[in-house]
Amino acid sequence: MDRSIYRYIIKNTLRDQVLILLLTLVAFPLVYASLDVPKQIINRALAGTDIPETVLGYELNQISYLFFLCSLFLLLVILNGALKYVLNVYRGVVGERMLRNLRLELYSRILRFPLPHFKRISQGEIIPIITAETEPLGGFIGDAFALPAFQGGLLLTYLFFIFNQDPLLGLAAISLYPLQMYVIPKLQRKVNALSKQRVLAARRLGDKVGDSMAGIQDVHTLGTSEFERVKIAARLQDIFLIRFDIYKRKFFIKFLNNFLSKVTPFFFYSIGGYYVIQGELTIGALVAVLAAYQDLDAPWKELLKYYQTKEDVRVKYEQIVEQFTPVPMFPPSRLNEGDTRLELVNEEIRFDRVFFSDPDASVKLDSITMTLAMKQSVGLMGDNESGASELAQLICKLQTPDRGAIQIFGHDLKRINEPALSRTLCFVGPRSHLFAGTIRENLLYGLTQPEGFSPSDLTIYEQPIGHDWLDLEQTPYDSLQALQAEILSLCTLFELDADLYRFGLQQSMANAPDEQLAHKLVTLRQELRDRLSEAGMDDLIETFDSERYNTNISVAENILFGSCSDPSLSADTLHLDGSLQRSLLNNQLMPTALSIGYKVAETMIELFADLEPGNDIYERFSFISAEDLPEYKELLAKHPIEKVESLQAEQREKLLALFMKLTPARHRLGLIDESIQATLVKVRQEFAQLQQGRRELVHYRFDQFNGLLSIQENILFGKLVYGKANAQQKVADVIDQLIDEHHLRADIQHYGLEYEVGTAGSKLQTATRQKLALIRAMIKQPRVMVVDQATSALDEQSEQRLIERLLTSGRCAFVWVVNRQHLMPLFEHRVELAGGRIIDSTPSN
Repeated sequence: MDRSIYRYIIKNTLRDQVLILLLTLVAFPLVYASLDVPKQIINRALAGTDIPETVLGYELNQISYLFFLCSLFLLLVILNGALKYVLNVYRGVVGERMLRNLRLELYSRILRFPLPHFKRISQGEIIPIITAETEPLGGFIGDAFALPAFQGGLLLTYLFFIFNQDPLLGLAAISLYPLQMYVIPKLQRKVNALSKQRVLAARRLGDKVGDSMAGIQDVHTLGTSEFERVKIAARLQDIFLIRFDIYKRKFFIKFLNNFLSKVTPFFFYSIGGYYVIQGELTIGALVAVLAAYQDLDAPWKELLKYYQTKEDVRVKYEQIVEQFTPVPMFPPSRLNEGDTRLELVNEEIRFDRVFFSDPDASVKLDSITMTLAMKQSVGLMGDNESGASELAQLICKLQTPDRGAIQIFGHDLKRINEPALSRTLCFVGPRSHLFAGTIRENLLYGLTQPEGFSPSDLTIYEQPIGHDWLDLEQTPYDSLQALQAEILSLCTLFELDADLYRFGLQQSMANAPDEQLAHKLVTLRQELRDRLSEAGMDDLIETFDSERYNTNISVAENILFGSCSDPSLSADTLHLDGSLQRSLLNNQLMPTALSIGYKVAETMIELFADLEPGNDIYERFSFISAEDLPEYKELLAKHPIEKVESLQAEQREKLLALFMKLTPARHRLGLIDESIQATLVKVRQEFAQLQQGRRELVHYRFDQFNGLLSIQENILFGKLVYGKANAQQKVADVIDQLIDEHHLRADIQHYGLEYEVGTAGSKLQTATRQKLALIRAMIKQPRVMVVDQATSALDEQSEQRLIERLLTSGRCAFVWVVNRQHLMPLFEHRVELAGGRIIDSTPSN
């Protein structure tokens, strides 16, 4: 990257800057004319001199001439405004486009950071630079040349006009400029230094916040929350003091500018007034000069502001460049230049006197020379300082040797680019990352790399990773079906098939409907009930029946009696719906509902009176949160139950919300009897008629699949009865039997791939994350898998069983760094390291 922001701007936006400057030059004659026309209006049209006036061959009287000049002035105002609008929009577009490209370039440079550099920086430092610190640069880039040219041109135009009226007045107008031009840069240099301190302090704050968030569990378990608050408060205080100093100096500069700008009119009134009295200057000229000076103040302030912004942006840009230029840094050719496929000369990985040292750790490799035949499985063993992990990373070019050469299949590793290497070798480490998204998106991640991409082609890539991203010709698979089969096969190999099935039961089919599977699932509803009835367990489920009230779901769920994709119409917000409230009134149920809500509030207040927030009872009786409890106490204290109907709308909605959350079988408060339940069924039917035509609302029907419910909920089509021992497990066992009898497990596993893994796979267990990382690499079907303790989270038996399966699967060769001695006999070629040297190498005969 260019270290000068001006060189960077010229290099990337020269054509745009020239066009902006040309548009700027067009504006100056219009500006000068808009200054001169008011003078002509006063001196000629209003004074009546040289009337009648001839314009374009037409003779105009005083009135006509006045309106002509006024119309000309209005036209000039419109043209000036239109030109400024075009310039401002164009400058904004140029700035935003460059800001977009700058951020992309910075991120591209992150991809070229050497791996050890990530140990020296944190997300808290880097993320704010890309997202926040670059923001001012976008506004400046569009203005870098245009603003000083435009505002400077305006300044010169106004000055030329003033000098044209009287040279002495022109000198008075610029008399204080030299003082400002001397003092302000001196003050600004101190502001620049403070700005650097502020940026560094803000980065340190972000680093500390990120550090405490990463260790939040230890903060709570060790009781150091207050200590962390004090450390953050100290950093905030540092930023406050720096910013306070900046404000004092910036506003002093502003005060100085304002003061000096108000002194200059003194010369105009005194000198100009003297000339008017002496008859050497017309009043119109003096008025025009005063108007011009008023306009002169704006561009001068803009230029001063531009100077301050330029210095601030220059400091930011230099710091950004410094932060994103580590030494050494991977060349751009490593990422995407050269052949994307590697021709195999041999089937060996050779090390020739390889030396490596990590400056941030005590690990080093000393003169490693060996040949690994990729027809054999290779096991690497050693402690944390042996260099075994670093050796594996060197093979995959994640680290760079200090000296020596590494050959991969007959090619110098230094000359192989990343796409070609990733098709041949795949590395999986103990901390391999899962990205936020679905399991499928993560597993396909290594196959979804659009080719021929450049910043000029930028569009918004926020669609999920799916089949549209896959170019099957660039993958080892002939069809999507073959790819899908391979994913499920690998999941079975890694013993994740049960997890996928469990995840699949929790997924809905709304985004990927399968009518054939949906029909089969609907048929399972009756089979499930028949099977439960035969086993004497038919009382475990209360089925959804449009003619009956379901006591195991809430009042709101009973009325809605369906699923809705619109958040504004959900069980939590139904009490706010006007059509529901009218339906309750029509069925004379509103007074009863408010009274029940009032009684629920009374019960909750009495129940929670002596409980601490976070008690389990809050979770069971989740009508009122601990934060909202005081509001309900106040409501009940001011309004007796007899007057609930006279409450204000907001208060009525609070009580109605409690009524809507009531579940008779769960809460057992005895407030909703059979007559109320029957009335609620009528309200349900009336509400359904009012909601006809809303596609986002899907009502429960026994013979119809509901795409907004999960697969398991569709089979269940009801609610488990509260209080029945082991009801969930018993019903789940029967569902599993039915699914296996109908051979639907693979179809459901397919939907299990749509399970959201959470940030960095946080919704998954560590062992599951490690298995998925291995599957993601194997889907690429590399020639060699380099695995560095990527199964360390598994127990010993599971790890050994998995390694045995993989080594005998014949899918690829393996170079595996293990941390358990009993696993080494599984490998054909065993290499043991200690202190950065090979102490034993036992190849198979």
